[in-house]
Amino acid sequence: MFIEKFKPKIMKLHQKLTLCFVAIFCTFCAKTTDNIDPNAGGGGASNPNIGVGQPGVVGISGIDAWDKLATTEKNRIKDWTTIFMHQSVGGDLEDGANNNGFKFEYFDLNEKPKGLSGNVFSVSNGDPIGKIAEFKKNALTHKTILKIAIFKFGYADITDGNIEQVKTAYKQLIDDLRTQIPNLKFVHITPPLIYIVTKDDGNAAKMKMAKWMRDTFKDKDSIFDLQEVESDNGACNLNGIWTICNKYRSTAGCPSKSQGIDAPEGQGHLCESAATRISKAFLYSIYQVGK
Repeated sequence: MFIEKFKPKIMKLHQKLTLCFVAIFCTFCAKTTDNIDPNAGGGGASNPNIGVGQPGVVGISGIDAWDKLATTEKNRIKDWTTIFMHQSVGGDLEDGANNNGFKFEYFDLNEKPKGLSGNVFSVSNGDPIGKIAEFKKNALTHKTILKIAIFKFGYADITDGNIEQVKTAYKQLIDDLRTQIPNLKFVHITPPLIYIVTKDDGNAAKMKMAKWMRDTFKDKDSIFDLQEVESDNGACNLNGIWTICNKYRSTAGCPSKSQGIDAPEGQGHLCESAATRISKAFLYSIYQVGK
């Protein structure tokens, strides 16, 4: 009799507890779904907006890391207004990126950058100070829309005779742009190596410049360590001085798409298949700075 008397109230209480449990469970599921890692597999909605980024050095491991990114995450970098100024080997990187589906559109002082954008220095190779001035002018021209700046030295720009002067000028460039373009992000590229088989012709100086770049900027920006990638982390060397590996350089068997075939010694362009592979680490360094 007692149970029968309170049975309706017990049933209502049971129903309320059940509904409450379902509501809590659904809320938990919704929160868990929102926190799915967008890099895992091929799922997850992409956020095209630029993020706070992750400073550090991107080397050989960046190639595999790029391959493992979800397509939606890779495509985010297409929306980040970026300028990339370079010569020769930089053209190889652009060609490689294009082969991977990431084209750098043309920009200049009059043509606004749109997403990934690139241009060749008008200043000659061997004039790093002139390149720095030209880059600064281009960056400031587009300061209201610019998100990422990428400056690349050529393999003729760094020597034992000018390295300290170039360090000072490059650091001043970065400091000035940080001040004049708030929230601007940087990808630094270690200077490309040349192919050496008889004697060093400047690679030691380029290695010193690369170490200085890593030490100076790795805690703030993304650094694409081109030297590590193209030398297989120093496996290709002459008496301890790193060199671009023969298998990566531009030869008759595998020429550079835009630069042709290198001389037997003293140049360092990338063969097209190598450029396609190596550019993945370059693209990953861009992703890292804006993810």
